[in-house]
Amino acid sequence: MDVIELSRFQFASTSIFHFFFVSLTVGLAFLIAVMETIAYVRADRRGAYQRMTLFFGHLFLINFAVGVVTGIVQEFQFGMNWSEYSRFVGNIFGVPLALEVLMAFFLESTFIGLWWFGKDRLKPWMRLGSIWLVAIGTQVSAFWIVLANAWMHHPVGYEVVNGQAVLTSFSEVVFNYKAWLYFAHVQGSAWTVAAFFVLAISAYHLLRDRDVDVFSPALRIGLVFAAIGTVFSATSGHAEAQVAREDQPMKFSAMEAQWETSESPAPWSLVADINQQERRNDFSVEIPYVGSVLAYNSLEGRYEGLNQLNEQYKQAYGPGEYIPPVPWVYWSFRIMVGIGSLLLLAAFTGLFLWWRRREELDGTRWYLRVLVVLLPLPWIANFCGWIVTEMGRQPFMVYGLLTVSEGVSANTTGEVLAGLVGLWVVYLALIGLDIFLLSSTARAGVRHEPGAQMVAAPAPDYAAAGIPDDAPDDAADHDPRS
Repeated sequence: MDVIELSRFQFASTSIFHFFFVSLTVGLAFLIAVMETIAYVRADRRGAYQRMTLFFGHLFLINFAVGVVTGIVQEFQFGMNWSEYSRFVGNIFGVPLALEVLMAFFLESTFIGLWWFGKDRLKPWMRLGSIWLVAIGTQVSAFWIVLANAWMHHPVGYEVVNGQAVLTSFSEVVFNYKAWLYFAHVQGSAWTVAAFFVLAISAYHLLRDRDVDVFSPALRIGLVFAAIGTVFSATSGHAEAQVAREDQPMKFSAMEAQWETSESPAPWSLVADINQQERRNDFSVEIPYVGSVLAYNSLEGRYEGLNQLNEQYKQAYGPGEYIPPVPWVYWSFRIMVGIGSLLLLAAFTGLFLWWRRREELDGTRWYLRVLVVLLPLPWIANFCGWIVTEMGRQPFMVYGLLTVSEGVSANTTGEVLAGLVGLWVVYLALIGLDIFLLSSTARAGVRHEPGAQMVAAPAPDYAAAGIPDDAPDDAADHDPRS
C-alpha cells in the first residue's frame, strides 16, 4: 500500500473507532434526559425512574469519558496526514469545528459534571436542566461536525482564491441542504443505537427477573425510541439517497452497481457479482420497478451508469478514474438497509406485544433473547452507512474541487504505517476497556454496591435513591408493568 492508501485507511480507522462511542453518546444523552424528566414528574414512581436514570447515566458517563479521547486524535490527523487538504479548506472547515468546541463541547462537558457529581447537592429541577443541556450539547456537537462533513460533499458559500477555498457566505454553509439531511440521518441512527442499547440491557435483566420495576419501564422507553429512530433513519436515508442521485450520481450508481444507464422503469439489484476490473456485473438478481421507486418515488425513471458518468467526469474534471470502489459501496449499502429493516421490525414487534397486553411483553422470552442478540447490529449498520457516504465520493475529498491524492501530506510510507499501527493498538485498547466497563456495569444492574466495582468506574449509590439494602431482587413491592 502507498502513502495515499495508508493515509485513507488510517483516517477511516480513526473515524470508525470514534463513531463507535459517538453514536451511543448522542442518542443515550437524549434518552437519559427523558428518563430524568419522567422521574421528575412521576412522584409515584420516582424511586424506580431515579434508579433507572442513575444506572444508564453511569453507562453514559463511561462511554463519554472514553470517547472524548478518540475525537481529539481524529482532528490531529487533518494536520498530520492531510495537510494539503487542511491548507485548501482550512478557512471554511475550521469554522464549524471551532463552533463545535465553543458551543457544544464546553456545554456538555460542564453540565455533565454538574449533573453527575452534583446529584446529591443540586435541587431536582437543576439536575433536570443540567441533563437536558447535556443532551442539547450532544445534538449541537453532532450538527457542527456533520455540517463540516456535508460541505465536503456539497461545497457552498465559498470561492477559490490563490488555491484556497475562502468562506464567502456563512449562512449558505449553515443552511446547506446536504448538512440537514445528513444530520437527520445521523440523529435517527444515534437514537436507534441508544434505544437498542437500552433494550438489550433491559431484556437481559428481565430474562433473569431482576429489578423488574426499573427495567420493565426502561424496555418500554427504549421501544418508543427504537420505533422513532428506525423510522427516522429509514425516511431520512431514503431522501439522502435520492439527493445523491442528483448531486452525486456516481455514488448513487455505485450503490446500485449500475455500470450502464438503466432502462425506465429501472430495476433494483438485490445481489450482484461485481467485476470492477472489467466494469460490469458477472451476474445480478434484479427486482423490476423497485429502482425507479427508490430513485424517484415513481414507477418511471432511469439513472445513469458508472461508465457513462466516468466519461462525463473526465470532461468536467480532467483525465483520471472517477469510479469509486463499487463492491464496498454496494454491499455496505445493502448491509445497512438489511440491518435497518430488521431493527425496524424488532421495534414494531415489541410495540405490538406491548399493545396486545402489557404483561405479554415482559413475558415473551424469545423476544427478550432476540433483543440481546441484536445489540451489535446498530453499530454495524452505522459503520456501513459511513462507508457508503465516504467511499462513494471517491476519488474526491471535496466533491468536484479536491481529490484524495491532492490532499495528502508529504509523509513517507513508514511514517504513516507507524502511526497506523500505534493508533490501532491504542484504539483497540480503549474500545476493549469501554466494552469491558460497559458490559460489567450493565450486568451488575442497579443492585451493585459502589465499593464492589473498580475504582476506575465507581457505581452510583443506588441505595440513596430509595433501594433498601435488603430489598428483594424482584422488587415485588412495585407493579413491574405500570
